[in-house]
Amino acid sequence: MDIAYIPSPSRGVLYLGPIPLRAYAFCIILGVVAAVWLGSKRWVARGGAKHTVGDIAVWAVPFGLVGGRLYHVITDHQLYFGEGKNPWNAFKIWEGGLGIWGAVALGAVGAWIGCRRRGVPLPAYADAIAPGIVLAQAMGRWGNYFNQELYGRATTLPWGLEIHKTLPDGEVVSGVFHPTFLYESIWDVAVALLVIWADRRWKLGHGRAFALYVGAYTVGRFWTEWLRIDEAHVYFGLRLNDWTSIVVFIGAVAYFVIVGKKRPGREDPASIDPAAHAEAEQAEEKAAEEKAKGEKPSETVDGEKPSRILDGDGDGEADPLPAAAASTAAEKTGKDAENPI
Repeated sequence: MDIAYIPSPSRGVLYLGPIPLRAYAFCIILGVVAAVWLGSKRWVARGGAKHTVGDIAVWAVPFGLVGGRLYHVITDHQLYFGEGKNPWNAFKIWEGGLGIWGAVALGAVGAWIGCRRRGVPLPAYADAIAPGIVLAQAMGRWGNYFNQELYGRATTLPWGLEIHKTLPDGEVVSGVFHPTFLYESIWDVAVALLVIWADRRWKLGHGRAFALYVGAYTVGRFWTEWLRIDEAHVYFGLRLNDWTSIVVFIGAVAYFVIVGKKRPGREDPASIDPAAHAEAEQAEEKAAEEKAKGEKPSETVDGEKPSRILDGDGDGEADPLPAAAASTAAEKTGKDAENPI
């Protein structure tokens, strides 16, 4: 008898009265939050402003969701169009079905728009956000677990995934299968750590950290795609997403090598984000205001002279702390650029 050490949930939605809470959507939201959080920390470490990543994400995330859904619907059109199919199901994104290839491609268009509006170079932004994107993918894969979808071949391994569900055509699937969602989730976390380590070790810039993420991800995706048994288009013995992985991998490696030769190193921290300069100026002005407010002669004790003499010709030494704070604030845009997260 097969023993499933990973039981599937009986349902992927909970109800708070009439309001449905879908685990698939919740996993995606958590992934977006994690991506923006990690991307922001890396962006600030590179010399950018702390709100830039979130502001650009307002453009990138909606574009990415639309792109991911479009890719899925186009490549799996037989699920939604044809005799006996309901085309309106193509809009039911909460039931699953987001293609990472389309999400990244159209999400990049949204990010480009956001970067143009902020005066930020897209390759630098992509490098900062790359580990966050693949971490979001790791979280999003757990949505497939709650939906009981995208599992692999039958297996007797002790970490097999128990599936019991009824497909739209009435077919009942019951058994123990490879948990491809878990394989890919673990791989994605490993890719995020790889990009962070390589970026710190070699100071990758001009889009190379992003290219490393794409290339590394496709290697794992090729393997998990090979294990999957859900319906897919097959060409010359390989699933469509396997061919996509091969093409994208070649493109990512070529970009990494060519750009590495033409533009080694990383962008100048002072050149990547105009908003960072504005924040530095505001910090300097604030420090100057605090200094001005603090310039009050201290009261004398027993007739002693004030410890600080201001607005006069005395020999009292001015407090250097506000000036130092202003200098630090003015330089904050690049102080951590050498060691981003």
